[in-house]
Amino acid sequence: MRKLVVTTFLSLDGVMENPAWSAPYWNDEIAAFKGEETDGSDALLLGRVTYEGFAAAWPNRTGVDSGADYFNSVRKYVATNTLDKAEWTNSVILRGDGLKAEIEKLKQQDGTNITVHGSGRLVRWLMDNDLVDVYRLLVYPVVLGKGQRLFEDGAMATLKLVESRPVGSGVIGLIYQPARDA
Repeated sequence: MRKLVVTTFLSLDGVMENPAWSAPYWNDEIAAFKGEETDGSDALLLGRVTYEGFAAAWPNRTGVDSGADYFNSVRKYVATNTLDKAEWTNSVILRGDGLKAEIEKLKQQDGTNITVHGSGRLVRWLMDNDLVDVYRLLVYPVVLGKGQRLFEDGAMATLKLVESRPVGSGVIGLIYQPARDA
C-alpha cells in the first residue's frame, strides 16, 4: 500500500505559507532530505494554489539536480473544484464529493509514496479525513508571526516522532507518523 506523505517548510511558529523565507538556509543536507522524498515518491497530490505555482515555475526549469526533471515528469493529482483542466504534463484533476474515495483508491494502487507539497487547505482536509501517513517537516529557526499555519487553531493530532535530524543552519528535519492507536 502506498503512503500519503505531507512535506512542508515550517517556521518555528508553524507558518508554512509562501516559504521563500527558507531559501537562505538551503544547503546540501536539506537537498538530501528533499531528495529522499522525490526518490521515494512516484506521484504528487497538490491543492490548486500549489499546483498553479508549481506549474508556473517547474516547466521553465531543467535538470536532475534542480529537481525539474522529477517535477515535470511525475504524475500530478490536483485536488480542485475550480480548475477546468490541468495542462502541466502528466496532471490529472480530482474533484468533488468523491475526493476521499479517490485518494484511498490511489493509496491502494501499486507504486511508491504519494507526496503532498505545501497545499495547506488540502493538508488540513487530509488530516481531518485521516488520510496522512507521514509528515516530513523542515523546521526553520525563524518566527514569522503571521501566515497560514500547518496546524490551525482548534486542530488536534497525536503524532509519533519517527526521526529527527539537524540539517544545518539551525534547521531540523522531523518525520512523524499519526499515532492512530493512541
